[in-house]
Amino acid sequence: MSLALDARQRAMLEEMGVRVFDPRSCGRTAVTSPAPPRPAAAMADVRPAGSMQAPVPIPVEVVAAAPRATSEVDALGWDELQQAVAEWANARGRRAVFGIGDPRPDWLCIGEPPVEDEERESLPFAGDAGKLLDNMLAAVGAGRRKGAYLTNVLKCRLPQDRSLEAEEVAQSLAFLRRQVALLQPRVILVMGRFAVQAVLQNNEPPGRLRGQVHRFEGVPVVVTFHPALLLRTPADKGRAWADLCLARSLLLEAP
Repeated sequence: MSLALDARQRAMLEEMGVRVFDPRSCGRTAVTSPAPPRPAAAMADVRPAGSMQAPVPIPVEVVAAAPRATSEVDALGWDELQQAVAEWANARGRRAVFGIGDPRPDWLCIGEPPVEDEERESLPFAGDAGKLLDNMLAAVGAGRRKGAYLTNVLKCRLPQDRSLEAEEVAQSLAFLRRQVALLQPRVILVMGRFAVQAVLQNNEPPGRLRGQVHRFEGVPVVVTFHPALLLRTPADKGRAWADLCLARSLLLEAP
C-alpha cells in the first residue's frame, strides 16, 4: 500500500480545505498545513455551519462512573447483537443507531451519541457531517461501502427528559466492544469529546490526547475531531488530516 495520493484523493483534501503539498506528507511526522476554506463543487450542498446540530455534552462524571457491563453481550453473534441493541433502545423509547459499513473494515469510526437526524435515519454520521466524513475517508482510500465501518459510542439518542445514567454508558460500551470483536478493525478513529472520554476512559480534553496512539480492545486508537465540529471550525481540518495521516501510518506498519 503506497503513501502516494491519487488525483481523486488529492481533490478530496482540497474540498476539505486542506492544502496538499508532497503526497508523501501523509505520514506520522510530516503533516499538511491547513488552508483557508474555499468553495468546492462537492461541498456546495453543505449548509452553513451554524445549521449543524452539535452533539449534546455529557458530564464527565457519568463516563468515569460507568461500570463494565455484564459479559452476556460477549457471546452474541452479529445478528443477535443488532437485535439486542434494537431491544435496548426500544425499551428507552428510542430508535437504535447500530452502525453501517464494511463488515471487515480497516477503519472503524466511532462518533458521538446520535443526534436527531441520525436517529430518524437509523444511521451514524448522517447529514452534512456524514458527507464531510465520507470525503475524509475517501482521501485515505476508504469509505463506508468498502474499508470503513461507522458507528456511535451510544447506540440511541440521549434522553431529553432526564440525565444519562452510568449504566446506559456501560451497556453501550459493552455493545461497542462486541462490535469491535466481530468487526476486527485494524485502526479506530474516535471522533468527539464524549466518544473519546467514554472509549478511552480518560477525562483529559481530546486535544491533549491527539497525536498519540491509544488502545481499545487491543486495537490502535487515534483521537480526532468530530466532523460536525469541523464544519463549525474549518481551521481544524488541517489538524484532522494530520490525525488521519497518523491512523493511516498505523495501517501501513501493521503486518
